[in-house]
Amino acid sequence: MIKKSLIPLSLGGLSIGTTEFVMMGLLQDVAGDFHITIPQAGYLISAYALGVVIGAPLLVAAAGKYPPKKVLLFLMGMFVVFNGLSAFAPDRNWMFVARLLSGLPHGAFFGVGSVVASKLADKGKEALAVSIMFAGLTVANVAAVPVGTWLGHYYSWRFTFGMIAGIGLLTILFLQLWLPVMEPARTTSLKAELSFFKTAPAWFLIAITSIGTGGLFAWISYISPIMTDVAGFNKEMVPYIMILAGLGMVVGNLLGGKLCDATSAATACMISLIAIAVCLVVNYFIASNATMALIMTFVTGVITFSLGTPIQMLMIRTAGDAAMLGAAATQASFNLGNALGAFLGGLPIAAGLGLASSLLVGVVMALAGVLLLWWFTSYSAKRAEGVAA
Repeated sequence: MIKKSLIPLSLGGLSIGTTEFVMMGLLQDVAGDFHITIPQAGYLISAYALGVVIGAPLLVAAAGKYPPKKVLLFLMGMFVVFNGLSAFAPDRNWMFVARLLSGLPHGAFFGVGSVVASKLADKGKEALAVSIMFAGLTVANVAAVPVGTWLGHYYSWRFTFGMIAGIGLLTILFLQLWLPVMEPARTTSLKAELSFFKTAPAWFLIAITSIGTGGLFAWISYISPIMTDVAGFNKEMVPYIMILAGLGMVVGNLLGGKLCDATSAATACMISLIAIAVCLVVNYFIASNATMALIMTFVTGVITFSLGTPIQMLMIRTAGDAAMLGAAATQASFNLGNALGAFLGGLPIAAGLGLASSLLVGVVMALAGVLLLWWFTSYSAKRAEGVAA
């Protein structure tokens, strides 16, 4: 039975997941409206991600002395305003700025929400509680993202961003009604929390998340043109393909939470990163086979989203008293991975190597994440041995 107090966090994940991932399905519509190329439209994905990178640490650092409920309400208010502005952007430059601003509250919401969810959870089920919050993000890909994509294809992508702002308003309502009042999260000074980022483990985890998750975003950023221009599907099929990917993400997110509680966060991360690399290689070689491309869309959704909760829990457990700031840094890192995956994935496409070439960029990024995680676990083990001695 899901605790009622977790539902507003999951609804926040739904609203944020919709605005983050709907742009992938709308890429061709936005590009056509602004008369720009697909790679240029991909920069709008990067703009949102950069907003998350900027906003996550700054907003969490400023909000630590306030009760989490008030912080989450404020962040969702920002979300509503800036997504509303996206709907009225007159050109690509204004849209770039609007998307950048829309990303500001994203990482802070998930950073604060992750710590709140873990505190609301029953003992031993902290990772599962965090995965329930992230379930909203994955459900977005099953329901809200396809609906938003459909709106963009058949009416206007501007209606899609109006819909997103509406979901944000609904989130504000349920945060107010169902989220309990909690004491301010900061138990130490901001200076003490920031000292965590002077340590090697903090930067190992930031690098793992920023680079390793690039595999996901090198795939999902270009899924619409890959499925239409390479696999041969009609443009009208894209919303249904996004639903299939979203179903995989829902399964993968919950699987990642259960795996993390059953083993360890580091082990779960290693399994996921290796599986992402393998999965993207398969995607590359079957990209022109319509049937296999559909099957792998679901499988890739499962595999890529199994990483989210374990990497978040690994940061929370490593950060200690700086858990909320660390969790926000993880979200910033996810979206740096978003920016890197979208940007680097677009380079071989722009060079004429084909749309599916973005998948190979994702393979390299996932394998780099594996190597970084191996270094992190080795470093942590040696550090633990030194403390024990």
